[in-house]
Amino acid sequence: MDRVHRGRLHFHLWRRERRLKANRFGIGEPRRRERARAAWALDAILVPLVGFDDRGHRLGMGGGFYDRALADLARRPRRPRLIGVAFEFQRQPRLREAAWDQPLDQVVTDVRRYLLS
Repeated sequence: MDRVHRGRLHFHLWRRERRLKANRFGIGEPRRRERARAAWALDAILVPLVGFDDRGHRLGMGGGFYDRALADLARRPRRPRLIGVAFEFQRQPRLREAAWDQPLDQVVTDVRRYLLS
């Protein structure tokens, strides 16, 4: 589970029995007592999005939290599977890509699953 702390996205282990704390947007996050995990050490990351295309590019909410958190994956010994979570209507013919974008490996929608890499 992720949480934003000082403008950075951190990934934490979360157990069902642990209560979440609402952040400033009202979104439940793990409390700080859980140790942060490196993104590259995870097996998979579910990535929220506003739009996606068949090349694996995603459009986020504009805060850049996921872009910054995933920026150094290419330099790491392994990379988690990046799985976008969306509704089918969010699929776009083509999105503009930026140099810092991390392509998704797949997207799961309410209609189907797209394998992108």
